Amino acid sequence: MTNFSAKIKTPLTKDKITVLQINLGKKCNLACHHCHVEASPQRTEELTPEICQQLLTIINHFPQIDTVDLTGGAPEMHYGFRELVETAKLNQKTVIVRSNLTIFFESSYEYLPEYFAKNQVQVVASLPCYLEDNVDKQRGKGVYNKSILSLQKLNQLGYGRDKNLIIDLVYNPPLPQDNNFSLTPNQANLEKDYKQYLLDNFNIKFNNLFTITNLPIGRTNIYLEKLNLKDSYLKFLETNFNFATLPHLMCKNQLSVDYLGNIYDCDFNQMENIPSLDIHQKKITLKDILEQNNLDLLKEIQTANFCYGCTAGSGSSCGGMLITDVILREGIKGINDEQI
Repeated sequence: MTNFSAKIKTPLTKDKITVLQINLGKKCNLACHHCHVEASPQRTEELTPEICQQLLTIINHFPQIDTVDLTGGAPEMHYGFRELVETAKLNQKTVIVRSNLTIFFESSYEYLPEYFAKNQVQVVASLPCYLEDNVDKQRGKGVYNKSILSLQKLNQLGYGRDKNLIIDLVYNPPLPQDNNFSLTPNQANLEKDYKQYLLDNFNIKFNNLFTITNLPIGRTNIYLEKLNLKDSYLKFLETNFNFATLPHLMCKNQLSVDYLGNIYDCDFNQMENIPSLDIHQKKITLKDILEQNNLDLLKEIQTANFCYGCTAGSGSSCGGMLITDVILREGIKGINDEQI
C-alpha cells in the first residue's frame, strides 16, 4: 500500500488552534472491544495536579480556544474533571464531555446528570447501535439498558429539548469478521433511523448522530491482527481515500493533550505515541506553550497510515463525518484522485 504521507504529497498544516481536547486518563468503568484508548477499570493512569494546573492556566489565558473537549477513559472518573469543566465555563468555552453514560450508575457518580445540566455541558455519548444486542456485544452485557436509562434521565433534565443542553450520540460500526469491509453508513440516514427507533421505543430525543470509522489502533488493531485482517483493512481504507476530506480534518485546529502534558495532533496519534513536533522537530508540551505564550507553535501535522481511517469516504472525526454533500463529495474525489 501507499504510505499516507506519499498519498497526500504535501504535508498537512495546522490552522489556528480553537479546540483543546484533553485525555484525562485511562481509568474507565468499561472495557469496550473497540476502545482505541484501551481503557478499563484496571487502568490507573490519570491527570496530575501539576498538569491540571497548566491546563487551567491555558484555558484562562487563551481566548482563541472556543471548545474544551474532555475525554478518557471515562473522563468523569479522573482528577481535575470538575475544575476543568467549571473553569472552561467561566471562560465561556463550549465544554464537551465524552461520556459512556453508564458512569451515572457507579457509586459517587450519580450526581453527573444534574451537574452536566447545571453547567450546560455538551454530552457526546457512545451508542454504537440502537439495538440492544449489538451494543452489548461491543461494550458489555447490560450497557445498552443503562445507556437508555441515562438518556431518559438526561431528557428529563432538558437534554435533547433545550437548545442549551446538547446530547449527541456516536456510532461505531461492528468490527469486521472477514475481508468483507464496509465504510460507515450515511450519517444523515442512520441518524433518522436512530431518532425514530429511540423515540418510538423509549421516548428518547437527542440532537445529532456522529458516525466514526474504526481506526486500526488500540484494541481494534489487536483484534485485526489476531484475525490477520490489519493489512487488508488498511488497504480498504486507502482504496476509499477521499482528497476532499483533508481541509476538514479535526487535527487541523485541535491540540490533543495527554495526562502527562504532552501534545499531539489528535487523540489517535496520542494513543499511538506520535507526538506533535515544532519547526525544530522538538516535542511540544503544555509547559512549552506556557513558556512561549503561544498556542500555535505547531505548523505541520504528524501523520501515519491509520490516517486513512479519517479520510476514507465521507471522512471521520470526533464530530462525525466530514463531508455531507454526496454529489460534491464524489465530484471532488474523482478530480483529486487523478491529481494524486
